[in-house]
Formats: sequence, structure tokens, C-alpha cells
Amino acid sequence: MSATLPPHPPSARSPVPSLDSVTTIRADGSRPFLYPSDSHGRFTTARRWSAYLLIAVYLALPWIPVNGYPAVFLDIAERRFHLFGVTLAAQDLWLLFFLITGVGFALIFVTALLGRVWCGWACPHTVFLDHVYRWIERWIDGDAPQRRALAAAPVGFKKLVKRITKHALYFLVSAVIAHLFLAYFVSIPEVWSMVRADPLQHWGAFVFMMVATGTLHFNFAWFREQLCIVLCPYGRMQSAMIDDHTLVIGYDWMRGEPRGKRHAPTHAVAAQFRAPALTEGLPPGPSTTPGDCVDCFRCVHVCPTGIDIRQGLQLECIGCTACIDACDDVMTRLHRPKGLIRYASQNAFSGKPTRWFRPRTILYAVLLAIGAGVAGTALSTVRPANLSVTRITGAPYIVDVASVRNQFFVRLVNKRNEPVALQLQITDVPAGVRQNGFTAPIEIQPLGEIVQPLVLQQPRHDYTGPFHFAIQVRDARNTFTLSRALEFLGPEARLLREEEAEAARGTK
Repeated sequence: MSATLPPHPPSARSPVPSLDSVTTIRADGSRPFLYPSDSHGRFTTARRWSAYLLIAVYLALPWIPVNGYPAVFLDIAERRFHLFGVTLAAQDLWLLFFLITGVGFALIFVTALLGRVWCGWACPHTVFLDHVYRWIERWIDGDAPQRRALAAAPVGFKKLVKRITKHALYFLVSAVIAHLFLAYFVSIPEVWSMVRADPLQHWGAFVFMMVATGTLHFNFAWFREQLCIVLCPYGRMQSAMIDDHTLVIGYDWMRGEPRGKRHAPTHAVAAQFRAPALTEGLPPGPSTTPGDCVDCFRCVHVCPTGIDIRQGLQLECIGCTACIDACDDVMTRLHRPKGLIRYASQNAFSGKPTRWFRPRTILYAVLLAIGAGVAGTALSTVRPANLSVTRITGAPYIVDVASVRNQFFVRLVNKRNEPVALQLQITDVPAGVRQNGFTAPIEIQPLGEIVQPLVLQQPRHDYTGPFHFAIQVRDARNTFTLSRALEFLGPEARLLREEEAEAARGTK
């Protein structure tokens, strides 16, 4: 059932929100550009300070040294990943599985409880668009009516100057964001050296920076809310993660309908003011006395995706709270209670209780706890060095007249920013087994690695068949131990005895 729209559109130049189609896509497929008005209030202020904090963290992490490296430094070239003092080698990348799944479970759990709070408060796209790029736009082009008028005005000197200035600042900010993103992978000093050098010396990084900067500029200058509506799958996934008990931003239709001024006469067709998609199946609200909503469209004017929140929960809503502050401001001016648009569950809006603990949230919480426990256990296994042992290619074992021999390559990696002395020891081996290689402590330079052969020999007369043993590596201060279980391979002992007996008979 299509929604019946209020009789007064937001503006003659603005698209009219509808539940039948996305507001930013016209019937002919073209895209109308949105000019959301400014909002002021407690949520806008809280979001602004939250965004400033997140931006500060993003800008600061490549500069903050922890154990001699930036707090977050994904050194792909050296296959080292430094995360707040913990260094992971390439062999530790399996731990990223727990990190990614943990973030996924946390997002699902938070969404089930609080709806799209991530999109409105912490998503990098929303943070930079609302609190950096739109701030520049308001500073240069003015408020929403001025921006709309400037867009409709013919090209002239004033408009040209404003457009060039605005897009120059857009490009500058995009370049800063892109360069800092690159610093997470090559470090700030390396980025600075690339910037000062001839672009042809680092043409790969230069091309990446140009593409990244151009993409950011295109997104934040033009594409904007289309990223949330068209590209991001999160809005479409929310219907599978939320239910009627989830905290969302919504319109209290029972209090607000029918719309109109209190002194206005009763509307004979008050039902047309109520969105059918929102009220279908719910008990009827008041229909004789106008509600608190005065149909000012202020909530539509400030919406960055161009929806009318009064039409119910919609895919395009990113939970930015702009409509809450806008409506609260109107209610304050009219001396009416705030909260006509507010955070609440769908059940709360229809007069039903909200249950925070329900099968969905309990299941998500259990999965999140299990994932966190497994991730914590896995991270506890990370050591300052890595040990890997591989059998030398070729024959798995060698038998000569005196011994049975196994040959290995031992690779030791130092993940610390200081030299380390390591001692290798063979355990659980039968008597008589000789070790060639790693008989003395090995010193490895900071973030260095060595690969050396290790040969184990057992005399033929002591050989009784394959056996299991272990290689242990300890540092000089005995602060950690690395261990690998291996198997000493060889022929069946019976065959060696028969061969020796045959050789003995041949010598007689």
C-alpha cells in the first residue's frame, strides 16, 4: 500500500519523500541533489564531539609511538603488523579471523539493541561527510536555502569563486585523508619522503594516492548519501538484525496524528495525514483533535538522505538524530513536550513494552562472548618470536652405512624492536641422536629472521624405527618458549637388521 503524503511538500525545489521510491532517485532515473538544513540540539552536539574524537584518533594513530613503532602500523612490505605494541608476523595473520568476526558479531549485537547507531555516530563516511565536508560547504555556500539558490543560479563570477574554493578545500581534505591512510601502511616518515621525492620514484604509491584522493573527492562532493543508500549493504541487512524491540529513531504517530495546529478546525479527512505503512494493523490514534505534529516538515528539511521519518522506519535512515533535534526545537518553540521524534522501539511507539533481553539479543551476546573468549585465548599464544620447521626437499630421510639422517630447515623470526638471543634444544629423542646445527645460541637482529639447516642423526645400530620429538626455542632471559612437534622418519628397523645381516653373510 502506498503512503498518502501530506498536502504540503517540503519545498518547491526539494524532492517529496515517498515510501514507493528512494527520495534521491527521480522517476526518470536522475538524481536530485539534497541540501539538508542545519540542526542544533543535544544529539547534534554529542555527535559533533564524538566525530571530532574519532577524527582525532584517525589522525593521531600513525604518529603515536608504541614500542618504537606507530600505534597502528600495517607494514605489508616487511610482513609485520604492529597493533598497539603487539607485533604480528605473517604467520600470525590467522588471528585476523577472530578480529574480523569479533567486529562482525559486535556490530550485529549492537544493531539488534540500538539499531543503526553505528551509521549515524561512528561510520567514517558519516563522520567525515557531516562534520568536515558539509561544514566546509556551509561555511562557503551558506545555509540550505542559500545553497539551493546558488545551485539554481546561472554561472557567474561569485558562483565560480565559491565553487572553485569549495572544491579546492574538498580536494585538500581528501588528499590529507588519503595520505594518512597510506601512512598506516608505510609510516609517516616514508609518506613524507614520498611527497618530497619525484613522483616517478614511487609511481605506484603516487597513482594510488591520486586515485584514492579522487575517489574521496567524488564521494564526499557529489555521491554522498548515495553510498549509504545504493552501495552499503548494511541498510538492507538491518531488517534481518532488528525487530520491534530494537531501539530506533521514530515518530510517535499516536501523539502526533492527525497533523495540524491546535487552533485549526478538525480535519474531516484526518486519516489521509497518517502514513498507512506505519499505522496498518495498529489501534487507531486520536482522530478528532489535531496532534502535536504541526506538519512543518522541519524533520524532512534536516534529513541527510531526504526521507520523512513520519512514514516509519526506512532503509535510507542512518540514525543521525538530526530529525530528533529539529523536532525538539519546534516543540520547544510551541511549548509542547519534546520527544515527538525520539529514540524508542517500534513497540514503544505503539504502546507496547520493550524487551531488551530476548532470544535474538541473548544469542548474539553468547556468540560475541564466545568469540571474545576464543580471540583472547588466541592472542595469548602470540610470542615475541616465531618458530617454523620444514623438512628439506628431497628424500624424507637418508640412510648410510653408519646412521639414519633427517634434515630440516629452521626459521626463526624476531618480532621485537631489539636484538634477541635464542637457544634451540631437541627434546624427547632416544639416546645416541646427534644434532648438527643450532648447538650455540643464535642472535637475531631487531625484526630480523634467520633460516638455517638442522640435521639429526641416529646410529644404525641404535635405530628402532621412526619416533616423535620436539624442538624448543627459548630466549636468553627465559621469558618465552616456542615449541614444534616433529617426527623422525626412517625405514622399518627390521629391514635395516636384515640388510646388516645380509652384508655380514656376504663378508664371510
